Parts: sequence; structure tokens; C-alpha cells
Amino acid sequence: MSRVSVFSSPLLLGFDQFERTLDRLAKNAEGYPPYNIERIGENGLRITLAVAGFTSDELAIELVENQLIVRGKQTDEGDRVYLHRGIAARQFQRAFMLADGIEVTGARLDNGLLSIDLVRPVLEPRIRTIRIDAGNAAGRADHTIDITARRSR
Repeated sequence: MSRVSVFSSPLLLGFDQFERTLDRLAKNAEGYPPYNIERIGENGLRITLAVAGFTSDELAIELVENQLIVRGKQTDEGDRVYLHRGIAARQFQRAFMLADGIEVTGARLDNGLLSIDLVRPVLEPRIRTIRIDAGNAAGRADHTIDITARRSR
């Protein structure tokens, strides 16, 4: 069965990479560790992951291009003898895709909750004027288009 893409419209140009990113994130969506995403102030975000039992040395946060990756790996202590083991030493990897311009401002581990603070910068809208040449463009070999960008105020 073929899947119809939301981005297959001829009016949506250049969203191929975005569609592949969404597909990759959907495939990697597992439930552990649970997390919250909350708005902090006007332009802030906070991702909070429940990572009980992990120390800060067992956690890693990386930003690769626009992908925020949180990894956790607990070491299994081989000298312990368990009569019952209900708390597994499990590892995880959780990925979040960040929009262009979002910056990670810090992270902290407190009472089993890993909080990662992000800030969304305020972007100014850009207005572009594109010059249109008049005349017979087919007869000219050096057809150019002049694009002038300016910021709105």
C-alpha cells in the first residue's frame, strides 16, 4: 500500500528533507524515557525527561545540526547479586528536531528529571522585491533576475 505524502502538493517546493526528517522521527518514537515540553516565557522552551536512576555522568546531550540527541547509558555493576531485579539498567536515545535558529541555553539534572532549556530567537520578517525584465528573453543569452532583500520595520 502506498502512502500519500502531505508534501506531495506542487505548491510545496523544497520540503523533501523536512518530510524525510518527519519519517525518521516517527520511526524512532518510543516511549522511554517519558518527557514534557513546556513554554517558558515569551520565547523559551524546556524539555524535561524523566531519567530516574541516571547520574549526570551516564547522560549525554548532543546537538547535531538541528537534531538534539539525548542519550543515557547505565553501567551494570557485575559484583551485585540480585534476588529480584525489577529495575533494569537500560539505555536510551531520544531525539528532538529543532527549528532553525533555536538555541540550547543549558541543561540540569535534578531529582531524576533532566531539563534542557531552549530559546527561540525573534525573527524579523524579510520582504523581497524581484525585478522582472521586459522584452523578448528568448533572444538574449544573459537573462538575469535582480533580487533585492530588505528588512521590514
